[in-house]
Amino acid sequence: MFDQTLETMQKTQVALLSVISNTLLVSLKLIVGIIIGSVSIISEAIHSGIDLIAAIIAFFAVKTSGKPADKEHPFGHGKFENISGTVEAILIFVAAIWILYESIHKLINPSLMEMAEMGVIIMFISTTANLFVSKMLFKVGRETDSVALLADAWHLRTDVYTSAGVMIGLGIIWLGKLFFPSLNLTWVDPVAAIFVALLITKAAWDLTADSVKDLLDTSLSPDEEELIRNYIKDVSSLAYGFHGLKTRKAGGHRFIEFHLAVNPDISVKESHAISDKIEGIILEHFPRADIIIHIEPCDGTCEINCISGCMTPERQQKYSPT
Repeated sequence: MFDQTLETMQKTQVALLSVISNTLLVSLKLIVGIIIGSVSIISEAIHSGIDLIAAIIAFFAVKTSGKPADKEHPFGHGKFENISGTVEAILIFVAAIWILYESIHKLINPSLMEMAEMGVIIMFISTTANLFVSKMLFKVGRETDSVALLADAWHLRTDVYTSAGVMIGLGIIWLGKLFFPSLNLTWVDPVAAIFVALLITKAAWDLTADSVKDLLDTSLSPDEEELIRNYIKDVSSLAYGFHGLKTRKAGGHRFIEFHLAVNPDISVKESHAISDKIEGIILEHFPRADIIIHIEPCDGTCEINCISGCMTPERQQKYSPT
């Protein structure tokens, strides 16, 4: 059995690390971007500002989602993480539109940039810091199956790529001034910013799809449902079959329910023991699952919806289509 309090503490700590890191990077990028007049760095500051908002949302989402179920939220608070991911995606879309607008404006009205080398340095710091923090977020997010942390991790991993792209663009401008002073490279900076906008738009789209599907109570993936079916069939000697499997997910919590057909002559106590055994097997693999098993007697009459979950070979053969 997993320790939910320890897990929530672990998630909260890494989410706080993301908040602190993004706060520092936003400040540094904004200061340097304004000093040297780089739209790509200012765009990156805006991107990191969105990351900061996302990190704050993720921080409160993981704290809230870790609360146990209560009277007002009998199924727990897991969907706060999905809401967090959806809000983060919307914020990324807004940032991308703003960056595109500013970049196109600077392409039309180019301006000289001074001290591009300072921009290269700050982008290197940003790339390194976000790579480290995103690795931490991915590690904890996958271990705890946290939608909010994984969304935050993708935010920062995208920032790694965009910061590296801006760093390369500024490096081209810097080296161009050193070796080809007459060459006009003012277009490189806004083009790098456009690259940032397009890349984070793709990340926002993927994040929206992942977050919204659980808000709509979409079933677990086919692979996970197949695993659950196999776990149920592990007790084939104790039960006759199952049907009506329904699954959904909220944050890192899975909800699983199905009907289990058993020998009509066994006692309630024996039926309950079978149910406990199946639940234990599933929980070994999905420790954050809430499982509801409806026990029903099997009278030997197989309806069409029972065939796929029948665990009695002779009945499967008798009722299978020919």
